[in-house]
Amino acid sequence: MDDRDNTAQKTSRSYSLPALDQEFLLGDSMRGVRFLLEYAKAEEHLRHWGIRSTIVVFGSARVRPLGAGPYPDDAADDPRAAERRAREARWYEEARRFARIASERGGALNHNHDGTRENVIATGGGPGIMEAANRGAWEAGAPSIGFNITLPHEQEPNPYSTPELTFRFHYFAMRKMHLAMRAAALVVFPGGFGTLDELFELLTLQQTGKAPDLPVVLFDKAYWTRIIDFEALAEAGMIAPRDLALFAFADEAEEAWASLIAQGLRMPAT
Repeated sequence: MDDRDNTAQKTSRSYSLPALDQEFLLGDSMRGVRFLLEYAKAEEHLRHWGIRSTIVVFGSARVRPLGAGPYPDDAADDPRAAERRAREARWYEEARRFARIASERGGALNHNHDGTRENVIATGGGPGIMEAANRGAWEAGAPSIGFNITLPHEQEPNPYSTPELTFRFHYFAMRKMHLAMRAAALVVFPGGFGTLDELFELLTLQQTGKAPDLPVVLFDKAYWTRIIDFEALAEAGMIAPRDLALFAFADEAEEAWASLIAQGLRMPAT
């Protein structure tokens, strides 16, 4: 009888079940599988909650409400710091107010006859404008979504997104896909590179016919027209004049909601 020990075989990485082999799953050859997992996990939770459509709110993660203390990069002798804080605190409060209005009036509080919800607030899940929007939905008693991203300096989820609808992604592309695929409307508050990236991604999808038309509102016209000369893009032939109709401006939460309705936001059947 051969009594050779088979411990080496049983402890070899090749013998471990693929689904339990973390080194294998995190290897380069499984990148596509990880991409699929990021799609499937969020999709399963969203379907379980009956989320049929969302109103996506973008904006800076650096914005703070009044009373949140000084910004880390505020210079002690900068006379513009107080003005900046007041301006950004207003954006925070308007995002919070808008999300509450949208949650109360858009259908997020009520199930349709088939158990689905419409126009649920969705954000990138982090601080700043994202927190404000999730907070407004929370104050309305409605669910809201937080699509977080893993960053070198770890992003923490804000405490207002619905826990069961708070996700974390490694791949920006899959996060963007989930932000876009249920979007019935987009409201974009002032922000930097990340906000611009998300805005132009969705405008491009509409411009090229890769996504259906959806209402888009840019909040604070003075900000947006100062940092982007949309008219100059059209005059230079870089966009068609009709592309300027892909979005509208608003300066108040109620105005933003009215603009979405005027642009054809789909409302749940009553």
